Amino acid sequence: SCLWLTASLFNLVMDERPEILQGVKQVLTGGEALSVEHIRRALEKLPDTQLINGYGPTESTTFTCCYRIGRPLDEHLRSIPIGRPIANTQVYILDGQLEPVPVGVPGELYIGGEGLARGYWNRPELTAERFVRNPFDGTGQSRLYKTGDRCRYLADGNIEFLGRLDEQVKIRGFRIELGEIEATLAGHAAV
Repeated sequence: SCLWLTASLFNLVMDERPEILQGVKQVLTGGEALSVEHIRRALEKLPDTQLINGYGPTESTTFTCCYRIGRPLDEHLRSIPIGRPIANTQVYILDGQLEPVPVGVPGELYIGGEGLARGYWNRPELTAERFVRNPFDGTGQSRLYKTGDRCRYLADGNIEFLGRLDEQVKIRGFRIELGEIEATLAGHAAV
């Protein structure tokens, strides 16, 4: 009755065989920005299915925010919002000085809460760079994960994903760090 599909697999199913999802009550999809075109097709082909955009990096137990996609979809919509934080999760959209940005102003998404990872295994320098002290916690005990995702709050309180602040890309839901590829190629004797 409930199914999770990465965005790329969801797109493939909607392109090739959308009818196989007709008995599913709820489809969660995500892992990368959703295609508005494929969501429109799903809303048309699956009138009895609730679609949910599930957003979140591995560092926050995969899900951080969810957005229930309503019907009808606004005809001027350019992207599917990532929604609001799930239970026991906090999100902040902050500027370069770790100050909250106003509604509509882009900033970087930071994540905190019970599902946050402790850091990266055997990578203390990367952990220190990405898991920062939470400036909103008076005890100084909690941390926030610096996602690298550029987002903004919408007027209704939902969050819109606007892209990356770095060179990271996603291919079929897998993170690809272009800098790592560049460094490896530059280190090869033939380059």
